[in-house]
Amino acid sequence: MQNLVITILPVLLGVLLLIAAWGDWRTRTIPETINAGIALLAPAWWWATNLSLWPGIPIQFALAGIIFALGAGLFALGAMGGGDVKLLTALALWLPPIPLLTMLVIMSLAGGVLTLGMLIAHKIRKSQDELEIPYGIAIALGGLVIFAERYLNHFA
Repeated sequence: MQNLVITILPVLLGVLLLIAAWGDWRTRTIPETINAGIALLAPAWWWATNLSLWPGIPIQFALAGIIFALGAGLFALGAMGGGDVKLLTALALWLPPIPLLTMLVIMSLAGGVLTLGMLIAHKIRKSQDELEIPYGIAIALGGLVIFAERYLNHFA
């Protein structure tokens, strides 16, 4: 049963991340149900991966809390949307420290490329509208890369 769950959960997570990215691209919002679904599936992932009750689960909550606090600060500065903060926090519940840091690096690089591309397109169109970056795309890409690595990296 655990092997089935450990196979199905990353697929479900991937689908939810793709829905979040698509929604953010189209409407610049990430549905609350997607963020909640990702967060609520995390305990099943902990069980499937044999995460210890102590200190494993408290570490996951601490990591998610740190990500939320940093994201809330960025939100207060207007540098990140609320849905992005919630998506990133929900995803942090799934990732141990090193994969989380790797995901944050991938997300940052993807977000930089996305921002640059959108800024160029904004300038070419000579748009007077405020530029809004659908950063959920970068967050989703970071999560997808981390979870796809187990299937793509044959040397691990």
